[in-house]
Order: sequence, then structure tokens, then C-alpha cells
Amino acid sequence: MDKHVTCRTIDEQASSADGRRVLVDRDWPAAVPQRQARLDDWLREVAPSGELHRWYSADVSRFAEFRRRYLGELGDPGHHEAADRLRELAAGHDRLTLLTAARDVDRSHAAVLAEWLTAADRPEPEPIRSGPRAAVSSALADLNAGALAFVMGTGIVSTALSSIGAHTASAVLLVVALAGFAVLIPAYGWRLLHHRERFVTDFLGPRSFAFLTVAISSNVLAARLVLDGHTAAAGAFLAFGTLAWLLLDYGIPLALITSVRRGPSIDQVNGTWFLWAVGSESVALAAASLGRTTTGHLLPVLAGAGWAIGLVQYLLTAAVVLARLLVRPVQAKGLMTSVWIFMGAAALCVLAGLRLLELPPSGTLPARPVVLGASVVLWSFSTWLIPLLLALGVWRHVVRRIPLRYELGWWNLVFPIGMYAAATYALGRATHTSWLTTMGRWEVWVAGGVWAVAFIAMLATALRSRLVAGRGGRPDPDGRARADLTSTSPGA
Repeated sequence: MDKHVTCRTIDEQASSADGRRVLVDRDWPAAVPQRQARLDDWLREVAPSGELHRWYSADVSRFAEFRRRYLGELGDPGHHEAADRLRELAAGHDRLTLLTAARDVDRSHAAVLAEWLTAADRPEPEPIRSGPRAAVSSALADLNAGALAFVMGTGIVSTALSSIGAHTASAVLLVVALAGFAVLIPAYGWRLLHHRERFVTDFLGPRSFAFLTVAISSNVLAARLVLDGHTAAAGAFLAFGTLAWLLLDYGIPLALITSVRRGPSIDQVNGTWFLWAVGSESVALAAASLGRTTTGHLLPVLAGAGWAIGLVQYLLTAAVVLARLLVRPVQAKGLMTSVWIFMGAAALCVLAGLRLLELPPSGTLPARPVVLGASVVLWSFSTWLIPLLLALGVWRHVVRRIPLRYELGWWNLVFPIGMYAAATYALGRATHTSWLTTMGRWEVWVAGGVWAVAFIAMLATALRSRLVAGRGGRPDPDGRARADLTSTSPGA
């Protein structure tokens, strides 16, 4: 069987590279006129059952359980015939594109179908397993590519708290960040070894740049450890982060450019693409922070090069993301919190640039007036972005009434807020501007509050998921899943 099976939203423009186009939703998307859709087949019976669809409700925290139940459904009599037909289409065509109206394609039933069709080591639907061991295995298999955003957000808020003298709170968050890093890095390795096909699918998907959180989190921790004088540990984290950055900073663009397994559409551009620039700037931040405590030219050169590379990558990515937001329609459900990285990446450029200015003068660094001037410009731009991003949030959750429910993307909000607070405070200190320093100090406490809200929401969601798993999520007579009684209203 050929492995070229991709997923796309049905409202994306059709392409000759799609091959056979099959709609796998149970209902026809209301926003797409049937006469305008270019379809070859519509297999409505292969979609999840109504009970399972209502229980999932695009809640990404339930995706692992949804995936298990849906794979089990594919073997029942109601799905068997349509599933066999889909496998015949995949075997008989060089390319097969599964279409859906779901906005988060990567966490939709279409993505599960694509995985099921292409996984050579699992030709039949896998059985539904229960128990703690199965739950852990499933969680690792479905580990989000950007899971280390939790470490990034926690690490930078810890750094910001340390800069204003809140050492106890900073130390607590540092321990939490280190624990998260120690758990998640092996989890990434386990997923690569045991679910390589799914790992590669994510690597070639629209959120592939999220894998750069591996390098960024390590570099953020390196910069934070320097503040406590742990230079040896900081050097180890910087070495790991720089190596991961080199592999991913080149590997992800090369994979996207050369792959034939992706849908050629600007609609796949999203806020996580800014992590391309964040990765480079994180190397600059860590190298400049460590360079203040060591001698030699290697770290200043690495910091200066990383800052310059990241600045160019930020400008290039900003152009692409703005083109996507302004030219193509934006759905409220599809507007993720990752768009806040637009602001966070600019703030990181500022903080890394200010760390550069603290190094001894050297001809290998970018000119100091250039670094300071660019930092002021980028801080001003990131400040301008904040009201726009808040307005988009109001549009999503108030106007379009998308429920505000915890998801991993919340840490894509914590990191930019913490980074902006740290950059504001550092800029005030560097320019001897008292009002900036005062504002930065208040922003640090705001960032700490946002971190606390996200952390508590994460724990509450994990506890609720355990309760749901214990009850089995069986549907009530009214057709709703019993698990829904423990959660908020469905949303993206």
C-alpha cells in the first residue's frame, strides 16, 4: 500500500497533487456548496458515531481516548464496509486526500484514518485497552509535538521573577520546569522509537515547527541556571539546545520543502512557525547569558550569530503569517493561542539583544547601536501587538462564543507574556528608564498570575480526564456521553 495519505480541510483550494479526494465527514459542511466541491467520493459511514462525535467535541484533551474508541469503531459492522472501501481507495491510488470540515485537522478523525491507512505495523483497528499502563502508553503515543512549551513558559517566568528579586517563587518554578524537562524529553524519545510513523507525520505536518520547543526549552533553562551560578549545568543545557537547534532549524524546513506528503496550501501556516525564529534567539539568549561568566570568543560569536539569524527569520515568518491571516479566511476555531508567539518572538529578540549588550565589547558582535536600536523597535512592535491579540481573543471567545477551555496551547500564551515582561524590565534597566522598569516589574507579576492560572487549569483537566476514564465515558439515554457531565461546554 502506498503511504501517501494526507488530510485537509474541505474549504482549502483543490490541487492536482491531492490525488483521489474523499470526504470522510458524516454530514455535508454547511459552508461549502456541493457544486463547488471537487470530490471523488463521500464515505459518510466511515465517520465516528454520533455518540463518539458528541463526546469528543473537538476537545484536544480527549483526543487520545477519542482515537482509541474510533479505531475500535472502525471494526464494527456499522463502519466495516466503508472502512474496507477506504482501504481499497488507498491501495489503488498513488495519492489519497481525506477531507473534513474540522479546523484542527491534526486532532480529527481524518488524522486517525490517515494513520490507520498508512501504519504498516497495525493493519487492523487496535483494541480498546484500559488501565493505568494503557493510559500512559496512549498519552505517550499522542504526545503533542509542542509539549515542551510548558517548560518554556515556566522557565521564562522563573527567569523574570528572578530578575525582580522574587527568588523563592523563581526557584519553585525552576524546579517545576526542570521536572517537566526530565519527563518530556524521554517521552519524545519513546514516541520516536515506538511510534515512528506518527512522529514523522507530525514532523511533516502544519505544526512541525513545534518540535523546536525541544531546543528552546533547553536554552531557556540554560539562561535561567546562569542566574543562580550553575554554569556547568547551564553549559550542558546550552550544548544540548544548540545541537537540537542545528538539527531542527535546518531539518524542519528541508523536510517541508522536499516532502511530497503535505498539502500545498498557505492555510497550514500558523503561529507555531514563529518558533523557527524563537529557536535561534533562544540560542543567542543562553549563549550571551553564559558568556558573561566565561572567557573566550566562542559564546559571544554564537550569541551574535543566533541573534542576527533569529531576527531575519522573524521578519520572514511575520510576512508569511500576516499574509495567511489577511489574505485567507480565518475561522474562530482555527485561531489558536499560538498566534501569541508573534509577540513573544519579538520580545525574545529584545531580551537576547540586551544580553548581548552586557558582553565585553568585541568586533565579532553586531554593532551595539544596531542591537539597541533594533531592541527598542521590536519592543515597541510587540507592545503594539498586544491589543490586537487581545481583540482577536475577544472575537474568538466572546463574539464567536468558542468556550475558553484548557489546552496545551495555553502555554503558548504564558511564554510570550513572560518573555515580554522580562524584556520590558531588562530594557528599562539597560536604558535607565524608570517607568519602563516599573512597568516591567508589574508585568512580571502578571506573567506569574497567568502561569498559575494555566498550571491550575492543567491539573484540573488532568484530574477530570482521570475521572472520565474511570467512568468509561458511557453515553446516557439522551445521547450525550456521561463524561460530558464533568466538563465545560464543547469547543475547540
